[in-house]
Amino acid sequence: MNANTSSRAPAPPADPPAATERKAGRLVALAVLASLLASTCCVLPLVLVLAGITGAWMATLQSMKPVTPYAIAVTLGALGWAGWLLFRRAQVCSLEDGSCATTRPLLRRVFVGCALFIALLLGFPLVAPLFY
Repeated sequence: MNANTSSRAPAPPADPPAATERKAGRLVALAVLASLLASTCCVLPLVLVLAGITGAWMATLQSMKPVTPYAIAVTLGALGWAGWLLFRRAQVCSLEDGSCATTRPLLRRVFVGCALFIALLLGFPLVAPLFY
């Protein structure tokens, strides 16, 4: 074996920006759905009543309360991972002109909007007693 050759395998290529954006978009969607699940005991009945939908069946939504901590953990985990994917320094650089690919600013704005919506959903049970 020649001293100049290396037995190491080449490093795997980094995710292209489009794949990273798709993954981050899916994680944000997962975070929003998990936050809705986490708030089914509190926010969903209120939203249904405001929409004019009533019924005794809405009391069964209280049975989802034991799932709330797990849904909050999934929400924060998915949101943190998506934020890390979107706001980390770009790792894919072009050799031709030396520019690096970054995620689109629109997806970052969508992420911030969803994060604010999730904060509103998760914070609602804390401030709801002030209005009752």
